[in-house]
Amino acid sequence: MSRIGFMRLIPLIMSAVLLMITVMLWPEKDADGGLLAWINVILMLVLSLVLLQYGVRLLRERSEPAAGSRLRAKLVIGLVGMLLIPSAVIQLAASQMVERGMDVWFDVRVDTLLDRALNLAQGFYARVETDMKRDMFNYISDATLVAAASGSLDYRSINNYLAEIRAVEDWQKVELFDINERLVGGVQEGELSSLQAAPLSDSARLSMRLGRVATELVTRKDGEVAVAYGPLIGAASVVGLLRVEMNLPAGVIQNARAVESDYRNYRELEHNRQSIAATFTHAMLFVTLLVLLVAGLFGLLFARRLTAPIGDLAQALRRVTEGDLDVVISESSQDELGSLARSFNEMANRLKLNVEAIEKAQKDLTKALENSRQRQYVLESLLANLHTGVILVDAEGRVRLLNQAVRDILHLPGNWVPSVDILQASQGSLHDVGDFYDELRHQQEDHLQREFDVDLPHGKSVHLLARGARLSATASTSFSGYLLVIDDISDLAEAQRNKAWAEVARRLAHEIKNPLTPIKLSAERLQRRFRAQVDDETVFDVCTQAIITQVERLQRLIADFSTLARMPQPKMRDVSVDGLLKEMEELFNGYKRIDVSIVDAGWTCHCDPDQVRQVLINLMDNALSATESTSGKTVRMYSRVNEDHAEWHVEDDGEGIDSASVSQLFEAYYSTKASGSGLGLAIAKRIAEDHGGELKLISNAKPTHFCLRLPRQCLETEEAS
Repeated sequence: MSRIGFMRLIPLIMSAVLLMITVMLWPEKDADGGLLAWINVILMLVLSLVLLQYGVRLLRERSEPAAGSRLRAKLVIGLVGMLLIPSAVIQLAASQMVERGMDVWFDVRVDTLLDRALNLAQGFYARVETDMKRDMFNYISDATLVAAASGSLDYRSINNYLAEIRAVEDWQKVELFDINERLVGGVQEGELSSLQAAPLSDSARLSMRLGRVATELVTRKDGEVAVAYGPLIGAASVVGLLRVEMNLPAGVIQNARAVESDYRNYRELEHNRQSIAATFTHAMLFVTLLVLLVAGLFGLLFARRLTAPIGDLAQALRRVTEGDLDVVISESSQDELGSLARSFNEMANRLKLNVEAIEKAQKDLTKALENSRQRQYVLESLLANLHTGVILVDAEGRVRLLNQAVRDILHLPGNWVPSVDILQASQGSLHDVGDFYDELRHQQEDHLQREFDVDLPHGKSVHLLARGARLSATASTSFSGYLLVIDDISDLAEAQRNKAWAEVARRLAHEIKNPLTPIKLSAERLQRRFRAQVDDETVFDVCTQAIITQVERLQRLIADFSTLARMPQPKMRDVSVDGLLKEMEELFNGYKRIDVSIVDAGWTCHCDPDQVRQVLINLMDNALSATESTSGKTVRMYSRVNEDHAEWHVEDDGEGIDSASVSQLFEAYYSTKASGSGLGLAIAKRIAEDHGGELKLISNAKPTHFCLRLPRQCLETEEAS
């Protein structure tokens, strides 16, 4: 994160810190501080919301901040930060001083003494209760008391026994009750026992119900009395209750009460101590927050007044950047900012004069170059639309100009950079061009013309006519180099070659066709007339049959020559695609290794069925010849049709076609078979081209795959429709 980005986040960070402090100092119900604490919370919330709003505005202005906003933000944050740190230190120091003063006022030794006195008083009560319970356990199972509670003794005997118990235990009063809470007997110190005893308390009833000894302290007018209750347990259940009382010493009781009262007063004073500290802390916090708000307000006003001229200057610079050179800023102040404003106005005026001079020179230059640009545009348009490739090379061998026709003819990749040495870049299709350039550069003449073949990617090749000229520097231009012009004459060469072969085929057919029929007829007549007169019929049959076979082969060759020399125009009509497959299946029905897949989808193709049938027969004959010497090899024939094209596919599992022969496979008089004429695939390819389609080799091995692809509607039909 950049430093400027962090500065924009400081108000948001301060707002988050203030919100956390506000949550921590949020006053609880009945908390110390009262109204002042709530005022501080409100002030902190207001300050945090102001910082949050300011931080959000800074983030919104991140892409295009207002002029001077960054400096203003830094000044405000700096002023508030410089005031916040001393205020926080003073706040902490004052709180520590108040805390230490309270520690001096409320010494811990006093707290310890009061705790010990309170523990001593509470220990006295606990000791009395413990002693009474221990003594009471000696009588809860006393047989005499159980019998008295059951009504087996008279009143005098019961009182005498109770008097003995009181004297032994030094109790002030002893009373015996039966299970129905009726007084059976009772004695007390210094007085006669009253006939009507005080009713039993809830603690006494609970003790009798649970069968447990219990004690309690009872406060009376003459002092406090410790009372103990002991249930009398008979053979199976509780039969009565023994209640005893013992007066506590008056001086001890008063001292214990005084200790408790002093302890409560001390704790109340200690609580007031916390309230005083909290009030002082909130007062200091209120003053700090108030000072921060006032300082932030004055800091914002001061920063705005200080950054306003800088903002005007930044806005003026932005307008100058956008092209407005008529901007002028105020020079009201006489300080450094005023001097900066005057310098800016002078700079804008000089810049305006310079721009006007540049615009005038630009207009003159534009007018001077207009004719040159028009000539350049015409030349570039001519080169871009020219089908002839043009390469301009300087004297150092760097390519300075290369039109699109060169890329199209040589199939150059789109990322090839022409601004390199053409000899160093002579790879692939550019190799022969580089050799031609090298020959032109080292010869004495200024002009050179050559024809050569260039191998392209994917096994293709083109026949090029290259012409080159040496360019010398003249008085009007200092450029010197070489101009190379390249034409693709592959179609022209092929047309000339086809024309020559057609003429040769026509003359051969004319010269050879007439003698072939008499030779064949004579050989057949010899077989019929003289076969029985020869000594060795086998040799005679082999010789005459060889003559007949070779004559038939020559007749087929002559027929192919005639077909190649003058291909008839296709007689187009709609033909069923699968119908041609069915004819092939019936024609080659005698071969068991042929697999013809027929899917009658009702598709038709506009073509000459005889010529298409001739192509398919040629492909099937070649496939059968390729699989004749191998066992287990099959020949597959199937079709594929879509809305635009119809395809016939022939595949075989033979040995395949050598990669070196693929490029010449469709040329006339080229054959991979010893007995072939080399015209079958050439005629088939020409038939496909006459139909506006193509015959292509998809795979030369594993399997060998040919495809005849024709448009379903011929071009003439589409134009007529």
